[in-house]
Amino acid sequence: MDNEALFHKFVTFTTAVHEVTHELTKDIKPDDITPVQYSILEYIAVSQPVTLSQISDCKHISMPNTSRELKKLTEKNLCEKFNVAEDRRKQLIRLSEAGQTMMDGAFQRIGRRFLERIKDASSEELEDIQRALDVLQSKVFYGE
Repeated sequence: MDNEALFHKFVTFTTAVHEVTHELTKDIKPDDITPVQYSILEYIAVSQPVTLSQISDCKHISMPNTSRELKKLTEKNLCEKFNVAEDRRKQLIRLSEAGQTMMDGAFQRIGRRFLERIKDASSEELEDIQRALDVLQSKVFYGE
């Protein structure tokens, strides 16, 4: 396969990933937080601890807006900031206990939806999916 065809296949794949992600996460967010706040919490849950700039970069939100949303999430006791011992000027962000509990529940519901989608896959297909995800993770998404 030539590189251009591979790239087009990748674009189609990433579009499908966004569509499936939307389907899996539909109606998962609690009513008292905004979609942007949920997206931030989801990122923190998977990548914690993180910096303000990491959240801003990954979620494509300006630093002032990211800071404002984190302040709201902190006030709701869903995340917390803490200082790095080696560099007092640097602050990291993690989920609070309440935020972790909320995101654990969200991921459980998403997991049930995922398992429903793959329920008819054979054991060989599940192994293929596992292998494909491992390759994508190491070669495309993290560039290792």
